[in-house]
Amino acid sequence: MILDSLVPRRVSGLLADLVQVEPVVALHGPRSVGKSTVLRGFAAGSGGSVLDMDDVEVREAVVGNLSSVTGGQAPVCIDEYQRVPDVLDALKARLNREGSLPGTAVITGSTRQDALPATAQALTGRLHALTIWPLSQGEIDGVRENLLEALRLDPEGTVRQVPTSATTRADYVDRVCAGGLPLALRRSSAARARWFDDFVRASVERDALELSRIRERQAMTDLLGLLAAQTGQLLNVSAAADKLGVSRPTVESHLRLLEDLFLVVRLPAWGRTLRSRVSVKPKVHVVDSGLAARLLRLTPDKITGLDPAALADFGHLLETFVVGELRKQASWLEAPVALGHWRTSDGAEVDLIVEHEDGTVLAFEVKANERAPSSDFRGLTQLRDTLGPRFAGGTILTTGTRSYTYADRLHVMPIDRLWTPVTAGNTH
Repeated sequence: MILDSLVPRRVSGLLADLVQVEPVVALHGPRSVGKSTVLRGFAAGSGGSVLDMDDVEVREAVVGNLSSVTGGQAPVCIDEYQRVPDVLDALKARLNREGSLPGTAVITGSTRQDALPATAQALTGRLHALTIWPLSQGEIDGVRENLLEALRLDPEGTVRQVPTSATTRADYVDRVCAGGLPLALRRSSAARARWFDDFVRASVERDALELSRIRERQAMTDLLGLLAAQTGQLLNVSAAADKLGVSRPTVESHLRLLEDLFLVVRLPAWGRTLRSRVSVKPKVHVVDSGLAARLLRLTPDKITGLDPAALADFGHLLETFVVGELRKQASWLEAPVALGHWRTSDGAEVDLIVEHEDGTVLAFEVKANERAPSSDFRGLTQLRDTLGPRFAGGTILTTGTRSYTYADRLHVMPIDRLWTPVTAGNTH
C-alpha cells in the first residue's frame, strides 16, 4: 500500500466550520502528519498565504515584525507557531483591539499547546485546539467512516448491514505495519523503515530538545522503544525506570515530553466510580501502529511467519491500531466524548470505552483471532450488567469475516467495519 496522491482529510471540514465561530484555531499533531498540507489547503481556499516558521528567513522576518505580521488580512495562517510562540501574544493584542472576531487566525504546531512556555498560554479562552491524527484507513481508502455514529444510533442494524468481510489477516497485518503517517505511506517498505528511523531521530534530537533541554537523549529514545513494547498494555512507570536504569521522575518527565510531541498517548482508566476494584493505571499507545511496528522491528513477513513472539506483539499492535482508528472517528464527532479503558482486579477488561455526554457508553474489545468465544465477552458482559441502560452496545472486533449479535447489546464484527461506511436509513 503506497499513497501516490494527496488524501482529503476529514479535519479540513471541521476546520472550515470552526473558523466561523472561533477567533483562533490551532491544529496540533505529530510532525509529518499533514498539518501543513491542511493549512495550505485552507489558506488557498480563503485567498491567503501561509507563514512557515520552519523557514529560518521567514522566522527571522516575523520576529522583527510581530505586530504587522499578525495584523494582516484575516485569517492569518501560521505554520509551526511553536518556533516563535511570541506570535500568540501579538494575536492576543489584535483580538484585544478588534474584539474576538471569528476566523482571525489558524495556526499549526507539532507540540501540545500547554507544553510550551507561559507566553503560549496568551490565548487561553480564545483558542480552540484541534488534533490531527495520522491518516485513518477510510481516508486512505477514500471513504467516509461513520461506525461510531451508526453504532450509537442503531447497533443491531449496523451489525446486520454488512454481514461478511473479505479482508484477510494478511491485509490487516499490512495495514497495521504501514500505519497512517502520510510520508511513510508514500514509500516502499524498505524506504518506509528508514523514514521511521529518521522520524524518531528528528523527534528526539530536534523537537524534544527545543521543548526541554534534556540531557538523556539516549534514555528518551530507549523509553520510546520500551513504550512500543508495551503498546496496548497497562503503563508501569516504575518498571520502565528500573529497566532503563534511570529515576522514576526522569521517566515521568520523558513520558510527558513524548506525549507533548504526540508520539505516545495515555488512555486513562475509566469507571473507577463503578467498582472499587477497577484499575487506576492508564494504558499506553504509540500514536501510530506503523511507527510502533518499526520500533519493535516487526515486519509483515515476521508476523505472518507465525513466530510466537511476533504473534504476541501483533495482538498489542492490533489493539493500538484499532484504538487509534476509533480515536480518529471520535475526534470528528460533533459533541465531545470521553475515551478510556476498563479493567478490574479480577481480570475483566474492555479495551476502549467511548462515553458520550449524556452518559451512554459504547465499548470495544479487540481480538487478533477469527472467532470470539464466549469467554471473550466477560468484560463486556460485566460492564453491560453494571451500567444497565447506559450501555448502548459492546463490540468485539476480530480478524474474522462475520458480523453478528451474540447476546443482548453484545456484538461481533470484523475490524474492517471501522472503515466500511454505514448507509443512513439502512440500519433498520
